[in-house]
Amino acid sequence: MSRHQDSKGRGKTSGRGQANSKSKSFARGNAPFKKKAQSKPKVPSNPDEIRLNKYIANSGICSRREADESIAIGLVTVNGKVVTEMGHKVKRSDDVRFDGQRINPEPNVYVLLNKPKGFATTTAQSKGPTVMDLVANATNANIKPIGRLGRNSLGLLLFTNDDKIVQKFTNSKNGVARLFQVELDRNLKFDDFKKIQEGFKVNDKLITVEEISYIDGEPKNSIGIKIKNTGNSVLRTIFETLKYDLVKVDCVAIAHLTKKDIPRGHWKHLTEQEVNTLKML
Repeated sequence: MSRHQDSKGRGKTSGRGQANSKSKSFARGNAPFKKKAQSKPKVPSNPDEIRLNKYIANSGICSRREADESIAIGLVTVNGKVVTEMGHKVKRSDDVRFDGQRINPEPNVYVLLNKPKGFATTTAQSKGPTVMDLVANATNANIKPIGRLGRNSLGLLLFTNDDKIVQKFTNSKNGVARLFQVELDRNLKFDDFKKIQEGFKVNDKLITVEEISYIDGEPKNSIGIKIKNTGNSVLRTIFETLKYDLVKVDCVAIAHLTKKDIPRGHWKHLTEQEVNTLKML
């Protein structure tokens, strides 16, 4: 028997014609592809929310660690409810109180606007142009207007995130005086002038003003009137009751603050002295 006819198949087998019988190679580049485990999609964080302990720490009350301890023992409330959950998130607009005292995670900001016509005094976004549009670039703080001016009213409007100042304005006993210049459809009779000056009742409610005066050098339909109400609807009540139409309403001063150097439609930040005077009222 020749060596090419070995029945036991001893010797090396020729590779010719046996391409399909090659063994699988797992050399680099030929390894089987492994699918990566799909990661769970990340839930986007809400930029309007902040962790409660950070909110407290930013207010200057204490450190984050101390805030966690205070949260755990029930010293913190959010919108009137005690929160003891670690990692709880709140919105900047939430009412957060530490041991009963409301706190603010932002520095206090005070912006004075000289409002033009055509802008509603509201923070709602569905009311057309609002005063918030006019002060949008003034600060990143969550400021709100104090009181109201009608859409077609003009003049000064104060914005702040300082709750103590807001309370000072809205205090029913004290309040903060605002001076308006109003224009009527006709001259104000002296008898009506005296009635406004002395106060009179409308629907059994006494209507009073701080001061009223004719404006020097102006017709008798231009009136200066000072009130402590946060809105200006009382002006409409006064003059409509006396059968006058309000043609123009312009807030020219809020306490010691005036429109000097603030063109219509512009705003300014209050100076430290102006803020200190406001706090002493």
